[in-house]
Amino acid sequence: MNTWLVQDAKARFSELLDACIKEGPQLVTRRGTETAILVPITEWKRLNSAARPSLKTLLLLEHAPTDIELPQRGSAPRRSVMAL
Repeated sequence: MNTWLVQDAKARFSELLDACIKEGPQLVTRRGTETAILVPITEWKRLNSAARPSLKTLLLLEHAPTDIELPQRGSAPRRSVMAL
């Protein structure tokens, strides 16, 4: 993966985009900190489809599972407090 300084990425965006398409993900840094990665759209779609849905998304589904068993409130074992 190539690394680009943010000012180089801005000045040479077409080159950054071409490198992304031909070579794969490109890392962009700002002040020495990894800030962003430009990935080809095919890779983004693959990653996005492989991602697991969030709990919120699952609960808001039209056909959300209704047979989820939740433990009784207060039945979980308590953690002991350690003296410092």
